[in-house]
Amino acid sequence: MLWTDMTPTGLFRSGTVPEFRMFEFGRQLRRAFETPASPPRDGMTGGDAALLDLLDLRLLKAEARAADIAAGRISARDPAMRQLDAALVWREVARRSGDAVALRKAAAAAESAATKFEAARRPAGVARARVEQAFSALLGAELFGDEGLEAAVIATLTPVAADPGPAGALALCGLAGVDGRRALRGGGVEDALAAAGRFEAPLRRLDQAGKGNVALRMAAAEQRAVLADILAGCGARLKDQPLIDCALRELALATGTLDPDYEPLMSARITAQAGAARAALAELTADTIAAADGVQQLTDALELIPRDHSPLDWTRIQAQLGQALQTLGELTDAPRAFDQALRCYDRAVFDLGGETALALHACVAAGRANCLGRLAELTGDLAVLDAAEAAMLTDLTARNPGQDPTAWALTQLGLARLYELRVEITGRGDHRLANAAMAYDAALEVFSEQGLRSLCDLAAQGLERLRERSEA
Repeated sequence: MLWTDMTPTGLFRSGTVPEFRMFEFGRQLRRAFETPASPPRDGMTGGDAALLDLLDLRLLKAEARAADIAAGRISARDPAMRQLDAALVWREVARRSGDAVALRKAAAAAESAATKFEAARRPAGVARARVEQAFSALLGAELFGDEGLEAAVIATLTPVAADPGPAGALALCGLAGVDGRRALRGGGVEDALAAAGRFEAPLRRLDQAGKGNVALRMAAAEQRAVLADILAGCGARLKDQPLIDCALRELALATGTLDPDYEPLMSARITAQAGAARAALAELTADTIAAADGVQQLTDALELIPRDHSPLDWTRIQAQLGQALQTLGELTDAPRAFDQALRCYDRAVFDLGGETALALHACVAAGRANCLGRLAELTGDLAVLDAAEAAMLTDLTARNPGQDPTAWALTQLGLARLYELRVEITGRGDHRLANAAMAYDAALEVFSEQGLRSLCDLAAQGLERLRERSEA
């Protein structure tokens, strides 16, 4: 995940492991460091990024502010490194919260660090800062669906890829990740395998470097998780079981390098990823037991992450659990599974609140609409769809498209899908298909204006489904 030259202090890596969870240990840290005798402005981790996993979001934000103060202090030793430390922490804040401001701070701090390293003629430092800058852009592309950032990532990482150290290995992983995301959006099996092949050499280098550096070991685990996400996503889209099997093997390798007591958040993320991949595999193989196992893994991951530790991870896992429960419901024709899935989606929607720019919001909205449709189909209760349509129409009327166009367009997207589902269930209501087409078209126009390509794809797919239905 995050990396520096420093290794964790003996305070956290020696002696016996406490019997309570390390999130409880994080609370103990908070109480210890918030005492007047412990000045907080230099932070709690001492620049050791490997310890960030133990801090909840509130403490993490305090750590980021402290890192900014330390970097700006006139008497600071090695201000370039302090600036890089601040970039690492701000990126983690953005990753857990979806805060665009924190992400901009991370990118700005990384760029400032690179400038300082260049002035001091320290090429290794420049490489590390450029990697951090590019990884901030990659996170922005993931969170907000801005594929335009990928060109900036390639331009930033290509010169760094020749670096013989860890920065070069991470740069190669970043470039492979860009190829993988493109394959995820529209490539074939060969594209997915080619992207996966580009991960092999840099991951071996990171594994070797991580034997003596905890932060680099975690970085290697994170990159394996990125690779697994690409393989599982391509496997689910292309209905290719071997790709998902490969993803599960990569996640097992990543899990084997982590200590849940000291890296609880990273461990929970990978556990959730494995559960989602297992549920996707169960959908292809019609294996009810595998689907139940996926649901159980996702439930276990939720128990590992208190909501205040990483709100966005908690929300993402709720959405993944909703999808896994839907898969289980499809395999068992059990309305109760769909009802539980709907509750997961509702919790995710509530937690996202006004963060309509997040790509996750679109996934949750689409999943919820599909879940409502299947629940109505299984139960024969069209009142479920009536209530959902009424709620969305009320929400659409209350929203001002000029003030929050993305939220308005997302509501149009969900409403269009509900219209589609009603026609699929009843076989009647051509006027609803016309209404769905208008809603998809309105949403597509807004998403295009906002530059939200992933959401444009969802709206375009809806219009394509309607066109095919019309032709049939």
